[in-house]
Amino acid sequence: MKSSYLLFASALLLASCSKAPEYDATGIFEATTVTLSAETTGKILSISAEEGDSVTAGSLIAQVDTSLLALQRMQILTEQQAAKTTAPDVSTQVAALRSQIEHQRNEVARQERLLADGATTRKQYDDAQAQLRTLNDQLAAQINTLDKSHSSISDNAVALRYRKEQVEDQISKSALHSPITGTVLIKYAEAGEYATPGKPLLKLADLNHIYLRSYFTASQLAHIKIGQKVTVVADFGGDEKYDYPGVITFISQESEFTPKSIQTNDTRANLVYAVKIAVKNDGRLKLGQYGEVKL
Repeated sequence: MKSSYLLFASALLLASCSKAPEYDATGIFEATTVTLSAETTGKILSISAEEGDSVTAGSLIAQVDTSLLALQRMQILTEQQAAKTTAPDVSTQVAALRSQIEHQRNEVARQERLLADGATTRKQYDDAQAQLRTLNDQLAAQINTLDKSHSSISDNAVALRYRKEQVEDQISKSALHSPITGTVLIKYAEAGEYATPGKPLLKLADLNHIYLRSYFTASQLAHIKIGQKVTVVADFGGDEKYDYPGVITFISQESEFTPKSIQTNDTRANLVYAVKIAVKNDGRLKLGQYGEVKL
């Protein structure tokens, strides 16, 4: 009788130990995070968001001082105005010389008529033509000089325009706007601190749409595919668990060793494949929370 009881207890224990788990994989809830960093240099005037605050895409979150950039812009505008006033007016500056040339052409024509009538000499006619050629050469040289000066000023004006656009771009980038609608996870800086390009200011995440990063064995890959609907069970501790509909959005193409914090149905499998399962958050799910997957 005692032996029968021991055999029954042993069988019950073995059955309970060999009972398959109620899930196919487990994982941790994660979200795509965005780090908002400074793009200009200057003192941080304000950061209007705190950790845990909700922000909307495009909303102003932080402002970096633009006083120095504004002064640079004013200096460039002054240089542009000076360049405009110093630019030569070619038509005005050669007007007098053109008038002399027109007068000399009339003189050459008069000398030609006089020469035909025998009222002047060949030398006087040749001298008039030589004077006309000299005036034409002077006009060509003056126009060439003025064109070079105008070209140099134009090139300088283009360079000033590019400098102005760069400064204005920096001014616009000094106002930092949220790239996404989400929640502030971490605040790295405070108003009054000095910002440099690339310095992290805030870390944001869209907590409304999170995903469970879980791991499946190679034998399970045949039963999952992109777009497949599964059930995600969020564990809130104790017996408190909630089911959420999930959709597989990513399956890794490369295997990796099983993370220590992750368990799979096949505990003997050393190599697993990462899978992302999108879940709509109802406000209860938290990043880093444990979850299970049922196919």
